[in-house]
Amino acid sequence: MLDPAVRARLDALLAPDDAERDRRFPGPIGGRQPVHTIYVPADRFHAGTAGTWGAAALQAMDEHGPLPNVPEPIAARVRVKLAAEPVEDLRIDFEDGYGTRESEDADALAAAHSLADAVEAGTAPAFMGLRMKSLEGPSRARGMRTLDLFVETLAGRGPIPNGFRVTLPKVTSVRQVEAMVVLCVALETRYGLAALRFEIQVETPQAILGPDGRALVALMITAAEGRCAGLPYGTYDYSASLGIAAEQQSMAHPAADHAKAIMQVAAAGTGVPVCDGSTNVLPVGDRATVQAAWRLHAGLVQRSLERGFYQGWDLHPAQLPTRYAATFGFFRSGLPAAAARLRAYLDRQTSGVLDEPATARALAGYLARGVDSGAVDAGELTELIGLDPAAVRGLAGRSPAT
Repeated sequence: MLDPAVRARLDALLAPDDAERDRRFPGPIGGRQPVHTIYVPADRFHAGTAGTWGAAALQAMDEHGPLPNVPEPIAARVRVKLAAEPVEDLRIDFEDGYGTRESEDADALAAAHSLADAVEAGTAPAFMGLRMKSLEGPSRARGMRTLDLFVETLAGRGPIPNGFRVTLPKVTSVRQVEAMVVLCVALETRYGLAALRFEIQVETPQAILGPDGRALVALMITAAEGRCAGLPYGTYDYSASLGIAAEQQSMAHPAADHAKAIMQVAAAGTGVPVCDGSTNVLPVGDRATVQAAWRLHAGLVQRSLERGFYQGWDLHPAQLPTRYAATFGFFRSGLPAAAARLRAYLDRQTSGVLDEPATARALAGYLARGVDSGAVDAGELTELIGLDPAAVRGLAGRSPAT
């Protein structure tokens, strides 16, 4: 047997490494991850925006339906979702969807009051916030001022909601993330706030590959000091920056897949979710045009889900039906097999598939996401595997849903 002193030497040698790994990789995403984010220009946002989007989505289904290739039970579940919680995550947009305007101060104040009104009325989505302008030189002062005005006004109406986060766009360097942390600390100190969280929007080539040849996304997550709430991918800014022709710009372009693969690896184990991009082919016009756009959107959502990207952008109310239909279909179609495999693993039965603990955690995570999204009912999960959703989240290493 080895001398116990060898173990002591290894523990001492690896203690800093253990601590650093625990800090950088705390584990899977905690709690519920929204299945989408909608972006609404600041001057168009009001306290009832989520409900307005839901009503418009239902109207689109009535006028242009049925949804292509969607079974009636899924379509019925979509209608329930659109009536009860049409929007899971919302960004009040002061960036590309808003532009540069002399009225930005007034719009920031009005939008903050509208969000506070929605929170008080119980109509705010579970996750919400704003997308500020970038911290690059030309837009830095304006972005800081808008965020300051918005946060001051919102904090003046009551506690900042738990689901609140800021999206930092067009990030091109690790130093910008460090600066965002400084800005958050200053706002917290000035207004007596709990820790603010922000998303790092990956929509520039510099975020993927720095000037020294290093992939910077992982360094950006570390630089956020635990505040990174997500990594949304910007389809069109990123594609255009690479010189890809407008007609070919898509979430499914190989360049997009390369960027998102790097984001996915960088975020693995950090608790930071990755959000896929959007399609600007909107379901508007006559029935044939809407149906074609629905098929495209549903296919892209399905593609993202198959690749492990469980969230994306939606740019129009009529995209909500296919967002939820594709999401529900993805989780419901895999429910019987995933539940059977997890139950066999828990029961140590011979199932024809030899699953390892990591795969069992993935199965539990998949089932937990199904419940969180509304695709699977809690009672179904209990009936299939004998565990409630909280226990399944525990197996997945995830904290309770928010």
